[in-house]
Amino acid sequence: MENFKRVVKYYECDKMGITHHSNYIRFMEEARIYVLDELGYGFEKMEAEGIVSPVVSLSIDYKKPTTFKDEIEISLKVKDLSTLKLSFEYQMKVKGVLVCKATSTHCFISEGRPFSFQEKWPELTEKLLEL
Repeated sequence: MENFKRVVKYYECDKMGITHHSNYIRFMEEARIYVLDELGYGFEKMEAEGIVSPVVSLSIDYKKPTTFKDEIEISLKVKDLSTLKLSFEYQMKVKGVLVCKATSTHCFISEGRPFSFQEKWPELTEKLLEL
């Protein structure tokens, strides 16, 4: 699977011309949606089955600034997988240079209660671990 690529928009930059830090969370979500879609388990499928996947924690380490029209290439892999939580690790690069490293942790909820997606979707678990 190819890495997700995203070009920084003008409105995502602050007065200094630097990508505002809050946008990296959006970039992470876009990369995550892309990967899940590519694996055949997009948000539409989850939501149709009554499943939501909220973010329970974020960690972002900004290495270098990005600016308008920079193309950010985002690689995503599974950092940790437990019964109820899934953590992703993101590496964002511009022209091969690391600009941001981040993690996000998620749980899965159906009918208002957390559940193990590993039991419900063992094939997704296998695909995620191959990332």
